[in-house]
Amino acid sequence: MTSPSIGAPRPVVTVIQSSPDVHLDRFADWLGGEPGDVDLRIVAAFAGETIPLSDEVGDGLVVLGGHLSAHSDSVAPWLPELRALLADASTRGVPTLGICLGAQLLAVARGGRVQVAAPPGREAGLADVRWRPEAAGDAVVGPVAALADDRYRTPQPSMHADAVVDLPRGAVWLASSPMYPYQAFRVGSAWGVQFHPEASAETLRAWADAYDDVDTAAVLAAYAARADEVTTVGRALAESFAAHVRAVAQEPESLPV
Repeated sequence: MTSPSIGAPRPVVTVIQSSPDVHLDRFADWLGGEPGDVDLRIVAAFAGETIPLSDEVGDGLVVLGGHLSAHSDSVAPWLPELRALLADASTRGVPTLGICLGAQLLAVARGGRVQVAAPPGREAGLADVRWRPEAAGDAVVGPVAALADDRYRTPQPSMHADAVVDLPRGAVWLASSPMYPYQAFRVGSAWGVQFHPEASAETLRAWADAYDDVDTAAVLAAYAARADEVTTVGRALAESFAAHVRAVAQEPESLPV
């Protein structure tokens, strides 16, 4: 992966947080320290902090998950502005990563469709994310897909009941799981992942405990059995996204004609 140029300013990535317990978790180190090497600016939308415009986010944007639906405007009044930010940033070329709710908001913002309480039910614990041929060579998920087993799968934490059911027009479908088809996609300069690459076992435990329909012990046992793989994949995604942010930030701006 490309290293920052000596003396070059560190790229800035804005992170939008919609729930207090759905935070950067391990991504704080994987994105913000070596070899991620970007500065992180957290916007606590749940606490009333203002959603920035796309030209105010810096060099990249991460939209985290949350205990909301992509349509919960009545309880999360910042969501319309967040959807507008995702639509604009992904159109303007800002490297963007939406995680779980963030991916669902990205899909809706770009014209896709999300179903609340989708019929398959809650996907909790570890999802076997199966990478499609389109993922190979992708700037952000390509390094992750390269870690897959001989059935093109990587394990990743999951905790959601809503789901993307129609991708936006022009989106590239990158990954699926046995339970839900749209585990990863790219649209414009944005990537959406339905799983939680940032989640540690401790965070997953807290989320599982919050739902009566989730067996926390089973979730943690599955995580522990593949903890090394989960960490390797999550770190690879964080580092490849950071590398992409740095590469785009270092591109020379087009001169006016």
